[in-house]
Amino acid sequence: MSDASKSLLGKETDYTQGYSPALLFPLDRTLNRQTLPFDKVLPFHGEDVWTGYELSWLNLRGKPMVAIAEFRLPADSRCMIESKSFKLYLNGFNHERFEDSQSVQATLEADLSEAAGAQVSVRLRSVSDLAEGLSDSRDWVCLDDLDVSCDDYQPNPGLLKICDQQVNEALCSHLLRSNCPVTGQPDWASIYIQYSGKQIEHESLLKYLVSFRQCQDFHEHCVERVFSDLLNHCGCESLSVYARYTRRGGLDINPYRATFDLPNKASVIRTPRQ
Repeated sequence: MSDASKSLLGKETDYTQGYSPALLFPLDRTLNRQTLPFDKVLPFHGEDVWTGYELSWLNLRGKPMVAIAEFRLPADSRCMIESKSFKLYLNGFNHERFEDSQSVQATLEADLSEAAGAQVSVRLRSVSDLAEGLSDSRDWVCLDDLDVSCDDYQPNPGLLKICDQQVNEALCSHLLRSNCPVTGQPDWASIYIQYSGKQIEHESLLKYLVSFRQCQDFHEHCVERVFSDLLNHCGCESLSVYARYTRRGGLDINPYRATFDLPNKASVIRTPRQ
């Protein structure tokens, strides 16, 4: 429990592991504090505040849910938690089904409190509620609250359906997830789709976007696949697809693809997870 060399930090890791609180690796705080110039009584109080930008799980119908999580660990807890083990533990929620966000919060609090040896508080906040304004005047319609059933987690354009009505729409979703084809690590994005032509059934579009959840491909390829599928299967007359990916290693990659009647430069968007 106290030897960081026995943790997964710096070791090759399989990111396909399921939910398991056993992944959490506690580190005894007293070992480092023995080197500090004070007795057993701490001369301070406080907390460690962690922010989880990539928390996701499935509801009981298999639809992905996402949230930004805030974790607060008391400074006087017996242990802190090694960061890579924390990330792997949270990654295990990706394909676990929960009744609601309260169940997720309760599970997180119970597991983390057990590992830390003190009460850990967890707060979950909606990504869409925290979304910041865009640099243009379009009103983006978020699809994420649609009540759909999902069971297809590989890209499937056959899920897309169109209606006869002609529209000009600006839609978005914060549920896009794919995986790095090299490391297997999950990549998270908010995706913005503007199109004109026959209306794409919103439920079918959300299910299609969710179907990338186990896809292993680069950011740019995923966006080009979405663009091509919408253009070919839905007959869009005008179309732009813009994905804002959560940063990794200090870089965020944000591919933008559009038909030639639209600007070739992407607008500036900053999402809460970036």
